[in-house]
Amino acid sequence: MALATVERLTFSFPEALRPALADVSLELRVGERVALLGPSGSGKSTLLRALAGLVPHFHGGRFSGRVEIAGHDTRRTSPAELTVAVASVFQDPEDQIVMTRVANEVAFGLENAGVSPQRIWGRVEEALRSVGAYHLADRRTTELSAGELQRVCLASAVALRPRLLLLDEPTSQLDPHGAEDFLACAESLGAAVVLSEQRVGRALEAADRVLFLDEGRLLLDAPREEAMRWLAEHRPAYVNPVEDLPADIAPSEAVVNIDNAWFAYRTHPVLTGAELEVRRGEVVVLEGPNGSGKTTLAKIAAGLLEPQAGRVRRVGAACYLSQDPGRYLVCEHALDEAALAVGGDRKRALAALERVGLAWAADRHPRDLSSGERERLGLAAVAVSEPELLILDEPTRGIDPERKIDLSRWLFHYAAQGRGVLVVTHDRGFPAHRRIALGTEALLAA
Repeated sequence: MALATVERLTFSFPEALRPALADVSLELRVGERVALLGPSGSGKSTLLRALAGLVPHFHGGRFSGRVEIAGHDTRRTSPAELTVAVASVFQDPEDQIVMTRVANEVAFGLENAGVSPQRIWGRVEEALRSVGAYHLADRRTTELSAGELQRVCLASAVALRPRLLLLDEPTSQLDPHGAEDFLACAESLGAAVVLSEQRVGRALEAADRVLFLDEGRLLLDAPREEAMRWLAEHRPAYVNPVEDLPADIAPSEAVVNIDNAWFAYRTHPVLTGAELEVRRGEVVVLEGPNGSGKTTLAKIAAGLLEPQAGRVRRVGAACYLSQDPGRYLVCEHALDEAALAVGGDRKRALAALERVGLAWAADRHPRDLSSGERERLGLAAVAVSEPELLILDEPTRGIDPERKIDLSRWLFHYAAQGRGVLVVTHDRGFPAHRRIALGTEALLAA
């Protein structure tokens, strides 16, 4: 018997020009691991929300077809009632957090599910230990890195002991070791797992079945080996996402140099003597474990934070793209958002949108775009002014492999114009001239 059944599901968000999902049918069985792949904006997140009952109850819109989870028709069962069978981890962990203390956050879902008080704290500890986050139990959620928050969100889901676990880009802000632990924990639950990921290598390794969506339609539903052959023929970037780019550059002037930087949040030290240099003409990747201070160092490079000790030398303007640019979009239309940094110059803004493949969305409200599309809009909005130093914090989150190749090509071209690029990422396959791990540096072979 199927754990979940989707029959001819078609769904459109309010005022959308086309359906987010179109005539989708599939079944999910107990214990299977499913990789859900597809381009940005293809409907992956919408399908996961339909499986959680959030579509149509939370999002509204036009819904036809049927979704049934563990015998419950989602049209007649609220998302709260479905938590006895389903748990989700969303793309943006900040949107899931409601409590200020980590242990309380994990306990919150159990309390709402009616778990007896005598059992709650044991399950909280068990869940936090299972995802390697027990050391965070007494930390304030507002002080955690995005990757640490993702672990806490997984712990909250794990604590519910769901039969169906829905993961929407859950490793996008986790370091490689943390991502492996995260997926291993998800696999060990015995639940059916549906994993939407743009780091497709990990998703395919973990899966025994693959779904591929494009423009809301299910193009592929096949066992892993069959799916690998289909992807190699029809979407080769998904099985070979890394592109070699020239790694050699001539030495040039530094656009930013950080020497012996120290920084702490309250009494929690983050940087202790960090060094960083980015020169004209190069793309530099900044790596390191979650909570190691990468974002803090990037903000110091951009001038958004001042080190509490140490020295920063910067040449020219710097622009910084945050981990979650969707939180900082303020205009009613994408074109106006991209024009903000250039005094409303809509011609330059449209060219910036074209560079990231969003010219079609010029008149769309940013909130109507997918997470990956908002990421690209954020890139257009900061790059349009052509700063001497362009800093991108986890820019591949929500971006499919084909778009990632386009992004890396464009960044190399941007740097070749005599500018510097700093990319903070956990994506080990992202091309760069140099890779730096907060004090360790190595040349990247071409």
